[in-house]
Amino acid sequence: MNDTSKRREFLKLGMAGLATAGVMGAAAAVDVQKAAAQAAPDSLLRTVLDRGKLIVGTGSTNAPWHFENDAGELVGMDITMGRILAKGLFDDPTMVDFVMQDPAQRIPNVTTNKVDISIQFMTMSAQRSQLINFSRPYYVEGIALLTRPDAENKTFDKLLAGGSATRISILQNVDAEASVHVVLPEAQVMQIDTQANVLQALESKRVDAAAVDLSTVRWLASRNPDRYFDAGKSWYSMLYGAALRQGDLDWLTFVNSTFTIAMFGHETALYDAAFKDYFGMEPPARHPGFPTI
Repeated sequence: MNDTSKRREFLKLGMAGLATAGVMGAAAAVDVQKAAAQAAPDSLLRTVLDRGKLIVGTGSTNAPWHFENDAGELVGMDITMGRILAKGLFDDPTMVDFVMQDPAQRIPNVTTNKVDISIQFMTMSAQRSQLINFSRPYYVEGIALLTRPDAENKTFDKLLAGGSATRISILQNVDAEASVHVVLPEAQVMQIDTQANVLQALESKRVDAAAVDLSTVRWLASRNPDRYFDAGKSWYSMLYGAALRQGDLDWLTFVNSTFTIAMFGHETALYDAAFKDYFGMEPPARHPGFPTI
């Protein structure tokens, strides 16, 4: 009997006095129809359970968040979060339909009930929160520096020491130069029109580093270590959360609880595997005791 089976057996049998405690309540099997009956009549939680599948709005062209693998399957961290919700709803991570949508439709498709939830690398903000509810964050994004493994100045310390001779490419935007100068105050900043060209400038050695999303750095450096290197610097934390319709506490509470359990509780297998696969890193260890979530 493995550790998981032993734990399940312990929770099943319990000990004196635990029959009515929270541990046994959390471990007890839940009948889907009974669960649906407990939700508010107008809650999306009841609708989804009655329907028998979850509908998630997402994308298909942005690795490592949502993209098609070599077998043509839709995969990515956002896709995993949708499957985590399906498993929480139906004990089956496949009971979900993914609706492809443009990033501009992430909020409208939620508010018009075209999808149950949007999970599409969406940065949480106070402005967006006026239109939709956000789930608890499931990733902390940031800006990071991607370099070449064969470069002499591939680490952040070397880039910083280079001063005004250091050249950085970044996607063109109004805050681009200021964003780079937060950590590299003397660097030359090359603003470029597309993300692909930002990376191409690095590959062609026109710049020493590319300032891109932290998740992109980890994805590329872990998948292509002969071409890319993580310089070891990230900044400007941005929270990614799923978008839900406002005014539905049952649905919001369910999503938050399911994400929390998948990230910090007793069912972390799906999240951990995806985090390692798409970011090339082991998630931090969770230790029983004082909560740290």
